[in-house]
Amino acid sequence: MVIELIETLVKKNRSYRRFYEDREISRETLVELVEIARNTPSAANRQPVRYKLVCDRETNEKVFACIGWAGYLKDWDGPEQGERPAAYIFLTTPEKTNAQCDEGILGQTILLAACERGMGGCFLGNLKRERLSEILSLPGDRKIDYCIALGYPKETVVLEEIPAGGAIEYYRDSLQVHHVPKIRTEDLILE
Repeated sequence: MVIELIETLVKKNRSYRRFYEDREISRETLVELVEIARNTPSAANRQPVRYKLVCDRETNEKVFACIGWAGYLKDWDGPEQGERPAAYIFLTTPEKTNAQCDEGILGQTILLAACERGMGGCFLGNLKRERLSEILSLPGDRKIDYCIALGYPKETVVLEEIPAGGAIEYYRDSLQVHHVPKIRTEDLILE
């Protein structure tokens, strides 16, 4: 029973890039998501990640201008006004720290918890980090590694099975449904 719930939640948790911008997300909700994530495993239990939370409109606008949204969608510059994220969680680490394993676990946990609450998000790495560090007034010893954009999804995302070697590029159809190709299980397992 639990495994089916996990599978359903994982399939429901997609990289959403269009949101109902007018549906706000409170700082308290962002803190709750961090609270859930902080209990995940950490390599050598170092726990190097610190979070910068953003959910006010003025800062959201500044942050939005520093994000690249969808590499495969060449003719799309990101969400239109009214479809932008309501909040952001930035994952930061000390300079010279590589916490990709931790950040992957933390990011997925935050996104799953957000999804369970009816929200959606996108884990982003295409960032203007220097500018964002200024906007967010980050301490000089910290660097931004990733950003999680959050909101209430305003788009449909569909998973499609493809064989090994099939095209992996996500795309939007004429109805703006976002299609995400996924390699079949049998093609992922090495014999």
